[in-house]
Parts: sequence; structure tokens; C-alpha cells
Amino acid sequence: MALKYKRILLKLSGESLMGEQRFGISSDMLHYYANQIKELVAQKAEVAIVIGGGNIYRGLSAESSGIERVTGDYMGMLATCINGMALQSALETNGVYTRLITAIEMRQIAEPYIRRRAIRHLEKGRVVIFSAGTGSPYFTTDSAAALRANEINANVILKGTRVDGIYDSDPEKTLML
Repeated sequence: MALKYKRILLKLSGESLMGEQRFGISSDMLHYYANQIKELVAQKAEVAIVIGGGNIYRGLSAESSGIERVTGDYMGMLATCINGMALQSALETNGVYTRLITAIEMRQIAEPYIRRRAIRHLEKGRVVIFSAGTGSPYFTTDSAAALRANEINANVILKGTRVDGIYDSDPEKTLML
């Protein structure tokens, strides 16, 4: 069966990595996603992933704890890097070549975001995991997904999250009201 889309950007929320847990990373969910992504790659899809960090830290909820919004957003970006490293490990354990790319500099664990390099990795069949959102506070990882999808000329954005769309404010906060 031929794939409908050649280049796919998958937006995975951090919460989707929790499974049945209340926070953190479920190894069952990591392996589930790694197997699903491996199947896409086997069908010659070019797969990029924007990963969230809400399972570790939600920047918007930090304000109630006295943490400044910008600081909280950067903490959330670091949480996405942790999730990206976990997903990278699960994929590579499964035999899938990956590149973890970050919008904030941390050379020891990830490549810096360079658009042409990310596209080249996709062309070579590597899964590209984008972490640290856009690299700027006040933007969600949904915003990063739309931005990166445009930059890499993705054919489709697929959303693996607990909410049913893209929101202009924190849907976890909105849904609780």
C-alpha cells in the first residue's frame, strides 16, 4: 500500500508519553510509539516529530508557583529535550536512525536546528526529533509543530495529543474550568 504522505510531521505531546501514569515517561508508551514510527519509516515515509514536555513540566502552570512565565517556558523547553532523548533512545534501540535537534543550544545532547540539515536528515531516512519548541518563550509546541512543518515542507501534520485541536491558550487549563 502506497503512503498518502511522503513527509510527515508528528506532534506528540509530553502527556502522550505518560500512558496511565500521572507524570513522567511510560516505557510502554515509548516502545509503542517507537514501533509505530518504525513502521512508517519502513514504508519510506520521512518522519519528523515535534515533542512536548507537559508530562514533566507545564510552563503556564508555573505562574501559580511563583516562577516567572519566561523562566517557566524555558523549563518546559528543557522538558521537551528530556522527552526527545527518551524517544530517540527507544527508536534507536528499535533500529531506527534518528537525529535529535534542539532550538536551544546544548551541543552535548542534540544538534542545533538548521533547516537544511534537518531536511537532509529526512532525505537520508533518519527520523528527526525537534525539541525545545521554537526556542522562544510564549510559544507552544503546537506552534513549533506548525512552524517546523512549514520549514521542512511536510505534507501533513499528525497530532498525537490528549486534546482535540490546536488552541490559543492552554487546553489543559481551559478544559478544567
